[in-house]
Amino acid sequence: MVKIIGVKVSENNDGKEFISLKLQGAPEVMQSQQTGKSYLTARTCYISTTFSLETGQALIGTDIPGNVERVSSEAYDYTIKETGEVISLSHRYEFVPETKAQRRVRENASDQTAVG
Repeated sequence: MVKIIGVKVSENNDGKEFISLKLQGAPEVMQSQQTGKSYLTARTCYISTTFSLETGQALIGTDIPGNVERVSSEAYDYTIKETGEVISLSHRYEFVPETKAQRRVRENASDQTAVG
């Protein structure tokens, strides 16, 4: 499951505004490459919508079946806000909807715990 945590107004190439929703995946435990210590994080991404700003804002807090997954992309430069350091990345994060088969498995597991 992912949760809608924010709304962003953007502009397409033609100058027309559209609304994107910021999605956040489940918390994940990661290990710092510098200190070796564990920390908690969550992947985030944006998904375009046809919604109005008001509808997008009303959806904040809503859960959607699926995951935020890392996908390969062409290399691009990214500036780390805190340090100003520019790094090269070759991945991005995107929303991957839950399939019908995954939904059936999740619902069956939910039914089993409700019975047990």
